[in-house]
Amino acid sequence: MFFGPLPLSDAEGAILAHSLRLGALAFKKGRRLSAGDVAALREAGIGEVIAAKLSDADIAEDTAATRIAAAVAGGAVQIAAAFTGRVNLFAESRGLLRLDPARIDAINAIDESVTIATLPDFAPVEPGQMLATVKIIPFAAPAAAVEQAERLAADGTPPLAVMPYRPLSVALIQTKLPGVKDSVLDKTVGVTRERVEALGGTLVHEARCAHDEGALAELIAAMPAADLLLIAGASAITDRRDVLPAAIERAGGVVEHFGMPVDPGNLLLLARRGDRPVLGLPGCARSPKLNGFDWVLQRIAAGVPPGRAEVMRMGVGGLLAEIPTRPLPRAGVAAETPRAPRVTALVLAAGRSSRMGPTNKLLAEVNGAPLVARAVDAALASQAANVIVVTGHQGESVAQALADRPVTFVHNPAFAEGLSSSLRAGLAAVPGESDAVVVCLGDMPRVASAVIDRLIAAYSPLEGRAICVPTTHGKQGNPVLWDRAFFTEMAALTGDAGAKRLIGQHADRLCEVPVEDAGILYDVDTPDLLARFTETAG
Repeated sequence: MFFGPLPLSDAEGAILAHSLRLGALAFKKGRRLSAGDVAALREAGIGEVIAAKLSDADIAEDTAATRIAAAVAGGAVQIAAAFTGRVNLFAESRGLLRLDPARIDAINAIDESVTIATLPDFAPVEPGQMLATVKIIPFAAPAAAVEQAERLAADGTPPLAVMPYRPLSVALIQTKLPGVKDSVLDKTVGVTRERVEALGGTLVHEARCAHDEGALAELIAAMPAADLLLIAGASAITDRRDVLPAAIERAGGVVEHFGMPVDPGNLLLLARRGDRPVLGLPGCARSPKLNGFDWVLQRIAAGVPPGRAEVMRMGVGGLLAEIPTRPLPRAGVAAETPRAPRVTALVLAAGRSSRMGPTNKLLAEVNGAPLVARAVDAALASQAANVIVVTGHQGESVAQALADRPVTFVHNPAFAEGLSSSLRAGLAAVPGESDAVVVCLGDMPRVASAVIDRLIAAYSPLEGRAICVPTTHGKQGNPVLWDRAFFTEMAALTGDAGAKRLIGQHADRLCEVPVEDAGILYDVDTPDLLARFTETAG
């Protein structure tokens, strides 16, 4: 192909490289100049043009793009008409886009005039969604390059196709522990049914049993035939010898792989029983948000079930975590870049110290500093993004005692109504960008900053850890971290009890965080305890 300045005497049939406007004359880039066009240009006083002129060894851009698109397109792919050297490819059905990346790369490497851009391999697609575009960089491609692209595309199955979802029949087993409410398991059934039906499948059976290897093995063996068996454990799988994998093997199944480099979704178990796949679900599968289970389910529904090698190649692009308080992408809102959660530490320091007599225990001096400073300093030393101190009884004195610390003070004039009023006042002051709050008590001086950091590290609403409670020797303590989703319920509490009464109502979102710190159980609420703490405090 010739490209450059052409005298008008040689310009007929050439393709104009740049738009021309001169008086009433207006020719756009890409126009193939006719004899009349050349005459009009001459009459306008133009002696030459910048143009491309094809030789017998070139194929015009639209023809070249159409030929390459036809060569690469496989099943369930619609090929649009060419325009300005571009042909777009669209999905004809719901399913997964399957590519041969090596052959697409090889075609793109043939010649700079030939380009193919695609969605990622295994991208879920809808009917009418664009999958790829073939673009010939103006204004032609060498015939040899087009022919080579066609040969590469013909070497095997087409390198670009849609694998439509098949109507899977799916069975679900859930194990349960004592105290787990049926409503928690019912939510999992609903979320699972929506996932399966979104891919054209049907949840045909659901059953429940104790979180016990023998009971689960019996139920697996007795389940009606289905294309896929899902097992959601009451407790996350932590090892290949745990309850779920052991029960699958006891029922005659084979564990193929445990774990995947996708987050959320790390603890997925890949197994089979006979010729049917079995999946042990990670905890995040109870949430409708995108996780690694979705990727595996999509592939099974599309007829390309992954094995160990395929699962372990999911790590690149496998960071799926979203900002906890933001809407789902499937709700039409773009996900933001994953980031560390922003947690506000809320120190409640408004109490009347009624069991202390005339003394305000929070202002009692311990080694040269007020008692309340211990809780505040632990919060400041933690990974909490900011610290709010709620004052009430002798509020001015408490604020003065902490005046040199970088905290925000909120006064609760209704402190006499009890702890719930201070909680309400504090929540109202939590910044809008905070994802969660860790509620600390001003009279618990032995809680270390490391405990708060452990709660923040455990916090992950996407994986069901929206309420994080520290425990030691099986006992729950304070502080407690709460996701923003609970703020409305917390603010509606009344009386002198805190938010802990809500924990039982949301057991499915609770995470107990073991700590080696008895300080989570220790508070100072009598003169004797204050005296003993003052004597022993470091």
